[in-house]
Amino acid sequence: MVCAGLLERGYDVAGLDLAPEPGGFTGTWFTADCADPDAVDAVLRRLEKSGPLDAVVHLASIPDEAPLPVILESHVHTTAALLDAMVDHGVSRIVYASSNHAVGRTPRTGLLSVDVSPRPDTFYGVGKVAAEALLRLYVDRHSLDAVALRIGSFLPRPETRRHLATWLSHDDAVRMVEAALNATDPGFAVLYGISANTRAWWDLEPGRRLGYDPRDDAEVFAPKVEATPETEADRVEAAHVGGPFVTERYYRPGMRRD
Repeated sequence: MVCAGLLERGYDVAGLDLAPEPGGFTGTWFTADCADPDAVDAVLRRLEKSGPLDAVVHLASIPDEAPLPVILESHVHTTAALLDAMVDHGVSRIVYASSNHAVGRTPRTGLLSVDVSPRPDTFYGVGKVAAEALLRLYVDRHSLDAVALRIGSFLPRPETRRHLATWLSHDDAVRMVEAALNATDPGFAVLYGISANTRAWWDLEPGRRLGYDPRDDAEVFAPKVEATPETEADRVEAAHVGGPFVTERYYRPGMRRD
């Protein structure tokens, strides 16, 4: 969705993924592992032959819970490989797909700011916290610009009561990434990746200061979502920022012993 949206807006986009090139993609595509620093370096070397590179948009990861070593490779090793290549090739900006699960164990009370302390709800959340810390380090060491997008519920439409607060539409996701690419001197910045939801749990103002102007609102789907009675699962999901990720079905050992 993001690649296609940026192409439609006139950006030159190169994709890098373990998966082969998707049908209909009109940019340049590389099938490689972005956790492999040599592979990432080779891709940037090829791309810079056509001119300087402006930014990296890092969306690659396992988007769910997994064993801790797998999470660290998926979220932290990939980020490190990309950051090292950026420094080596003079790329000054990265836009990173972080997650609300970096603060998912935070009890839900008032509107949540980006200044709240990290409080991950899963190893997935731990990976996002660690990747954000790595971004902060490279911003301080190498004067990069890094924008971490703490994405909510990225879906075609809201499906649960929680989603009425945490939904991020496909169109707003592209608007958010574009804003992060063009924000003036953000340094290290964090924003919450949700649409302009009437019931939003998280503060959109940090994103607005970076130029993110969400236009969709989950409220238009509320009648259909609320057509069925509220359940205990709905109440559990409403208790913490991370929703269902705080529940015991996500518990597992960090380092499993045979």
